[in-house]
Amino acid sequence: MRLSFIIALAICLNGSYGQSLQISGGCTWQAGVSKSKITPEGELWMAGYAFRNRPTRDVRHDLWAKALALRDCEGNLGVMVSLDVVGLPKYILDKVYDKVLRRYDISRGQLMINSSHTHSGPFLYDPFRPQYNEALVGDLLEDAIEYAEILADIISETIGTAIGSLQPARLYSGQGMVNFQVNRRNNTESKIRTLTELRGPNDYSVPVLKVENKEGEIKALLFSYACHATVLSDYQWSGDYPGVAQMELEKSFPGAVALFFQGCGADQNPIPRGSPVLAEKYGRMLAVAVEYTLPEDMEELEPGLYFDYNEVDLKLQTPPDKKQLEAELAEGPMFKKFWARHLLDQLESEGKLIESYPYPIQLWKLGNQTIVGLAGEVVIDYAIQIKRMLGQNTFVFGYCSEGNLSYMPSARIILEGGYEGLTAQYYKGFPSAWSPEIEITILQKVMEMDQYSDEIKVRK
Repeated sequence: MRLSFIIALAICLNGSYGQSLQISGGCTWQAGVSKSKITPEGELWMAGYAFRNRPTRDVRHDLWAKALALRDCEGNLGVMVSLDVVGLPKYILDKVYDKVLRRYDISRGQLMINSSHTHSGPFLYDPFRPQYNEALVGDLLEDAIEYAEILADIISETIGTAIGSLQPARLYSGQGMVNFQVNRRNNTESKIRTLTELRGPNDYSVPVLKVENKEGEIKALLFSYACHATVLSDYQWSGDYPGVAQMELEKSFPGAVALFFQGCGADQNPIPRGSPVLAEKYGRMLAVAVEYTLPEDMEELEPGLYFDYNEVDLKLQTPPDKKQLEAELAEGPMFKKFWARHLLDQLESEGKLIESYPYPIQLWKLGNQTIVGLAGEVVIDYAIQIKRMLGQNTFVFGYCSEGNLSYMPSARIILEGGYEGLTAQYYKGFPSAWSPEIEITILQKVMEMDQYSDEIKVRK
């Protein structure tokens, strides 16, 4: 079966772009936006829930790839990309990086790609965990591989179209607030209607980036919230509550493109949940929070773009040996059998299991607005700590670059265990839990990157 998609034509701009915070008198930002539909046309399996037992072709509302391209006075170019998917695997991400580099001469450091983490999007092929691919999608595996190839091309073309539409613009940043997220580790979902007090930690902030053209018309709204996109669990393609919020904002501001960036919401759920009515409710609540932020005292951002990309080595705990894996394969639950089979194959082919992983971290500055992009399913502790370090106005996004990498728990959660601290690693194909030291490793690197950006600014 051939999957067909409408792919927008891209206008390619070539050139090399450095990093700078220098502002030239009288110049302005340039901004361009684009969006492309990524809803599967054929039948595919969905991502996010293991209990689903059939593929689908039904649509509640379309899924999108959206891009916001920004260029400053010095010619520095960066593109922010939002995707209505559960998380982009490294396999697809590397294809995007390669296509964008060849077509537009843009490096991975110039791209901040974020997944909304909707659990009503398509399964995305990931060879990092081959046993799971075969178990989850069966005879539609080839279609999943084909969708992955097409998706990488659509994302690349969407980026190119955004670059090709660059026009003079003004940028503003601000933060709103909405409070439908619930810390799922510390509050029992089945008892939520009887609780008189919710336990945290939480982060209710709604970061907002507004882009206006020279006539003062809103052309793009980039916004974020830290909460799982898990209101819906049926068999219809949907962006869940982030998809509803984007649609509502695009209705309120005709001609504008709304881009949702998922925050550090790995341990935050929308509760109660489970119905389309609730998805509409939370999506509209989030859209209203964005709209109410726009007339407030948003800070206009001077046209200076800085971007930095680093990979830091994160350690894993001691992996199981062959004997332990064989025991799990023989007697463990089904998800442990998949995990053990995957690792035994890895032992046979590689002779060892991985002991660490190169973890991507991004730090951007749009004028005075600092943005941190972290890979994987990041828990709320990281957003709280980074804001304490860099300032409460800092935008902290999870699910960037390798959005489907793994849960990224804090040291506290690793020691506590549970799904985010341990069990999820089995589903992600890692041999063991993260070492508790990963939290300080990530936070130290973020601080170093921020300090280095300040040094660059002083030198300029």
